[in-house]
Amino acid sequence: MSDFVVSAERVTKTFGKGGVTALQEIDLEVGRGEFISLIGPSGCGKSTLLRVIGDLVEPTAGEILVNGKSAHRARLDRDYGIVFQAAVLYDWRTVSKNISLPLELGGWDRARRANRVREMVELVELEGFEKHYPWQLSGGMQQRVSIARALSFSPALLLMDEPFGALDEMTRERLNLELLRIWAETGSTVIFVTHSISEAVFLSTRVVVMSARPGRITAIVPIDLRQPRTAETREEPRFFELVTEVREALHAGGADEIVAELEALE
Repeated sequence: MSDFVVSAERVTKTFGKGGVTALQEIDLEVGRGEFISLIGPSGCGKSTLLRVIGDLVEPTAGEILVNGKSAHRARLDRDYGIVFQAAVLYDWRTVSKNISLPLELGGWDRARRANRVREMVELVELEGFEKHYPWQLSGGMQQRVSIARALSFSPALLLMDEPFGALDEMTRERLNLELLRIWAETGSTVIFVTHSISEAVFLSTRVVVMSARPGRITAIVPIDLRQPRTAETREEPRFFELVTEVREALHAGGADEIVAELEALE
């Protein structure tokens, strides 16, 4: 099996005939077990790239391989889970039932489903909330359910599209720590879209910097912060150095207003 979970070669996406080019000749390789963040200005194609990898959008040109196979084949083989900014839970299903949905669709028997749901509830630390409904949970707890559901069938790749963007700062930082714990425990590969420079640096093994539309990769910044990361990591001098490096990469890849926009969103 290839060491690359994702391999993108000259991927371009244009919407409509003679329309808007969202992505232009994207080349990217993501190794097994990496945590990759995509960052850039609004409309630069971060989410489009994530959706192309997830076979939710077809590229206009170029090739995407996931686990050495086409993105479409990888989706059919259930090689990845997806978490969006909204938790997208079913209000009429309990926490346990929401988590078990992919397993039901996958034909798992009842006993096996129950064991896996129990493992996932423990993983995201929601013991005692198994019979609660989404409307009885906070936004952060709903996102933990969404993460548990996406990981329930042990995907090789987890795609996350600004999953914490709508949360308050304290909840967001706490879920950043929980996500890193889950990533370490499961060994999944993660591709994470964010508008936050500090979040990208804190979470990632590499940060992929994208230009304004048409989206191109203008820099890839390796993140060499020590693992495991803690709340104190955000106070380390190296953390601030890397935040500055990503910010400067954004400056170099576009206009100053790009960085001003991102900093305003943090």
